Amino acid sequence: MGIVMGPNQYGKAECRLVTVNRDTERHSIKDLNVSTSLRGDFDETHLTGDNSSVLPTDTQKNTVYAKAKEAPVGEIEDFALRLGRHFVDTQEPVRGARVLIDEYAWERIPVGGAGHDHAFSRANDEKRTTAVTIDGSRAHVVSGLKDMVVLKSTGSEFWGYPKDQYTTLAETEDRILATAVTARWRYLSTDVDWAKSFEAIRSTMLEAFATTHSYALQQSLYEMGRAVLEQQPRVAEIRMSLPNKHNFRYDLERFGLDNNNEVFIAADRPYGLIEGTVTRDDVEAAPAAWYSLPEF
Repeated sequence: MGIVMGPNQYGKAECRLVTVNRDTERHSIKDLNVSTSLRGDFDETHLTGDNSSVLPTDTQKNTVYAKAKEAPVGEIEDFALRLGRHFVDTQEPVRGARVLIDEYAWERIPVGGAGHDHAFSRANDEKRTTAVTIDGSRAHVVSGLKDMVVLKSTGSEFWGYPKDQYTTLAETEDRILATAVTARWRYLSTDVDWAKSFEAIRSTMLEAFATTHSYALQQSLYEMGRAVLEQQPRVAEIRMSLPNKHNFRYDLERFGLDNNNEVFIAADRPYGLIEGTVTRDDVEAAPAAWYSLPEF
């Protein structure tokens, strides 16, 4: 039996980067978490410890900060493409690169009815994301968002499911539906207005969640994905992970009080986890774009 080295990559994880644009008195900031990974001919370092082809991860970290100074970061997709292409173009053993970026949103603090020039507050826990993969001469862009928390106080049901001796969940025709959306979508090209596309896709998902009368969170997932693909021809597929943030009606009858779906207990765990992919049936699969990313 032979033993060989399989697919591998290495890099620098979670480089926290904040940039301040001081071109005018009204500053702007970018707050990013950047991770780099390189792929190529690295078998020898695994097999013998020969590091002659291994660009240090510390060098990768320094490159992130240097590239942020050489030119404005701009949209996270463009910055990730610049970083990935730099590593592939300048390092002989490197044949591919993956750059992951999370962006944290900040809002201007209102003062006198207007946003302050240089004072900000963190918007929320939601993050904009991108995963750019340089695979030889090809570039794949998978953008998305994490922790977009949404809730519907009605317009959701759950009934008609199988029951056995362990089933205790009561059927309902009116429940709270809440989740924290993680979504990733793959673009068909890099010729995209990234910011405009992101805002449009986010708005589309929110509208689909709000307007779908849901009989299951799975149904909401599909309708959100379908709406994105119908309205965004540059998107090939979208993958979503939706944890069901349960809100259970609290038993007040034992105290002689009616509870007409007004008072709930928010249970943070355990929780249902609904995941899936909505895709066009006529696009080529791109496994390189998703390699080593979470499936959903």
